[in-house]
Amino acid sequence: MTADRSSGPALAVVGATGAVGSVLLPILSQRADVWGDIRLIASARSAGRVLAVRGEEAEVLALTEDAFEGFGQGDVVIFLTPPEISAQWAPVVTTRGAVAVDQSAAFREDPEVPLVVPEVNAHAVRIRPRGIVAGPDCVTAAMIAAVGALHAEYALADLGVSSYQAASAAGRAGSEALRRQLSLVAGTDLGEKPGDVRRAVGEDTGPFAGPLALNVLPWSGELREGGWSSHELAVRAETRRILELPDLPVAVTCVQVPVLAGHSLTVRARFENRVDAAHAREILEGAPGVVLVDDPAAGEFPTPADAAGTDPAWVGRVRASLDDDHALEFFVCADNLRKGAALNATQISELIAGESA
Repeated sequence: MTADRSSGPALAVVGATGAVGSVLLPILSQRADVWGDIRLIASARSAGRVLAVRGEEAEVLALTEDAFEGFGQGDVVIFLTPPEISAQWAPVVTTRGAVAVDQSAAFREDPEVPLVVPEVNAHAVRIRPRGIVAGPDCVTAAMIAAVGALHAEYALADLGVSSYQAASAAGRAGSEALRRQLSLVAGTDLGEKPGDVRRAVGEDTGPFAGPLALNVLPWSGELREGGWSSHELAVRAETRRILELPDLPVAVTCVQVPVLAGHSLTVRARFENRVDAAHAREILEGAPGVVLVDDPAAGEFPTPADAAGTDPAWVGRVRASLDDDHALEFFVCADNLRKGAALNATQISELIAGESA
């Protein structure tokens, strides 16, 4: 199998049959066609499946070195895989001369791997000593376009964030767990007595720390020193890297909520310069990848149900702090599988493809 460069660089999608892959393939069909050969790759158990991409059927290949035959300089491989798979296979791709675009946590802290959200730091794509470009966590991706636009105007000095995370961030297992739990509590009077939801759901809470239906869980990730979760520390570290603010104070609380798709965040951002809320709204209205929905009197503000299946980060409830004229508070929603992963990886890949255009 040889990559066809007659109409552009080749693209491979590793993890094409997963939750993010099922979102990425339609995105490829909706955007400008910059690719030649497009290959779909997954685990051996998914090999042989036939999926549609850009109006054509493609057979899913098993993840082996043979799947990358013909790939080389100028070609791109997107990894939508667990960190251990990305860590193993991205170097295999780069030794062939192709660029690996990884959406896992495998390389996000590597100083030789740029961490990129194209609306904020597209320039960083070009400097990739290891031939790898990383995309951020889906929570970081949801807020960073808005925060980055405001930082460019006011100079960010301090950031406080609480996330309200959709179940689908845990993949299909997360979505299935929430749907199962909702079916167990629907039409009941559960949720009014201690422990009744937990008893109804049982011990099988899927990838979550407790029952998610009729509940919220102030936890996501693994325990780290000081009571922080790995997910909270990741959002902190990624925000610092993307904005090139290595000493930025960042406090994050991650919360799982019973929503299938769409992360939401409350953001309190403090800046070096005084903030005018009206001007901040103008900045957000013109920011790439951001849509402002901010008319509370008319009941217009972002919700995850409205953000699901869309590309931008939806921002609203923009208001100046009552106690600090350098601080701004707002609410943001974005589709965690789309902008949080699939779209971001696609945008990065298109930037790389454009280098040889």
